[in-house]
Amino acid sequence: MIKLFRNIRQNLLSEGKTSKYLKYAIGEIVLVVIGILIALQINNWNSERQTKIETEAKRQSNLQEIYNDLKKDVITIDNIINHLNRQKEASSYILRILESDIKIVNDSLKFIENQVISAESIALDRTKNT
Repeated sequence: MIKLFRNIRQNLLSEGKTSKYLKYAIGEIVLVVIGILIALQINNWNSERQTKIETEAKRQSNLQEIYNDLKKDVITIDNIINHLNRQKEASSYILRILESDIKIVNDSLKFIENQVISAESIALDRTKNT
């Protein structure tokens, strides 16, 4: 292809047709510019496609992290609910004794244990990664 253009150029110059040579030169420049513009456009398309792929991968990663954090939070909340239910049962036991007319504690160890359970506080430790 380059040989063909070189032969055309040499023929035009040797025949003294300067105006035709200038037209040919301008045409060749235009072809080179069009080729460069096409290459740049293809590069831009590839860059956009790669950016979309990376963005989607990051989104999927973030969604997975959120899902994992929510699973951990559900486990934590279940533990808190179980602890609160134990506190409710312990408090009910203590209230039954305190509201009774006799107010006699048959099992002092159980009474103290229920007091400790009802007085315990639990901290909510949420997962804050995502």
